[in-house]
Amino acid sequence: MDVRVKSVLAKIDENAVAILLVIVAVSTRLLPHPANFAAVGAVALFSGTYLKKKYALWLPLIIMMVSDVIIGLHNLILFTWGSFILMGCIGLWVRKNKNVQNVIFGTITGSLVFFFVTNFAVWAFTPFYAKTLQGLLQCFVLALPFFRNSLAGDVFYVGVLYGAYEGAIYLLPRLKKNMGLVQATNK
Repeated sequence: MDVRVKSVLAKIDENAVAILLVIVAVSTRLLPHPANFAAVGAVALFSGTYLKKKYALWLPLIIMMVSDVIIGLHNLILFTWGSFILMGCIGLWVRKNKNVQNVIFGTITGSLVFFFVTNFAVWAFTPFYAKTLQGLLQCFVLALPFFRNSLAGDVFYVGVLYGAYEGAIYLLPRLKKNMGLVQATNK
């Protein structure tokens, strides 16, 4: 095998795998997709769970900001980004309590947080709804089709991201060992 390929492979670690997955997932925002069926929430949850703590909230947020500049900004973007950070915090909780049930719970909770924060902002800061409890409820009800897609996207992409990461982390040491990049350990 080419020496350069071996050199690159030797440098790949768990954090590099996670960062690569975050970049790929966020870039899917630039591809055509159904409304709100995107990897955004899954990226936030995944990043909180798997990236080093110093990158867990900020790296995906910066990548999100760059993609928002390309896609287009809006006047409620700070609520979207704030929701993204909150979802990353849920990922930090999942990191400490990682199992399938908590990943599912975190995914659903993150989707709900995003739904309530962003739609509350739509109600509070746009002229579309009366500034009453009835107006707020109307805003939430009319946003339910978007929530369905958002939740479906979060569930799908959480499965893809977590599955790809866990698979890569399982296979990476074996690949390195087979290529003679690490010494076999006696256990």
